[in-house]
Amino acid sequence: MVQPFRSRTAYHSELWKGVKIELADGERIVVSCPAPLRTLSSAVHLGGFAAANHIVNWKVPLSYKGADPGADAEVQLAKWGLNAVETVCLLTAAKLTHASVAEEDGDCFKLVCCTTSGTSNGARAGMSRKSFSAYAPGTINTVLLIDGHMSDSAMVNAVIQASEAKAAALQDLGIADAENGSIATGTTTDAIVVGVSGRGYNGAVHAYAGAATTIGNAIGRLVYETVYEASRTQLEQ
Repeated sequence: MVQPFRSRTAYHSELWKGVKIELADGERIVVSCPAPLRTLSSAVHLGGFAAANHIVNWKVPLSYKGADPGADAEVQLAKWGLNAVETVCLLTAAKLTHASVAEEDGDCFKLVCCTTSGTSNGARAGMSRKSFSAYAPGTINTVLLIDGHMSDSAMVNAVIQASEAKAAALQDLGIADAENGSIATGTTTDAIVVGVSGRGYNGAVHAYAGAATTIGNAIGRLVYETVYEASRTQLEQ
């Protein structure tokens, strides 16, 4: 687990050859993969299930009130020379320099996880609160890359594990929902991308990714670690 962008602008995976995570112009984190991934995400651009070889976490101002964030993202991707058809794009208002990255080589899989976090709008799910129909930029964004073969249902399991791990990290940090004082389970505008290579190791297919599976357990631990580190250090210079 490291915060590479506090001292440099590029991180090359130690486990997955060709995976690069770069802080570009101080305004976006670009994740590049050697081959297209099958992605499942809540991204504003290319969300849901898609195929992508780039994932961008774009920093926008806290005042951002875009009427069509997906269209805004598509315009920006073109300016950056990225193919919008093959690029997932998230929005955030958090510090990109404090992104946390962790990796693990596991049981017929490799994981790379990158999280940015800002928790000024921490919120506890399941409680009544003031709500809005307008879009706001995501503040805990997690990009989870999986080199392995997973079923679609296992990819959904991965989202569940990541969400539960995020909630656990915020609980252990004591981060509260400012509206009601309860421990936050996330923020009001979180987002996630799960990207899977589809490459099977010895023909292995991960059909499930719950907490008791080797891959689900690893996903939970890496998301917990990166959310914890990025959130804990968010106010540091």
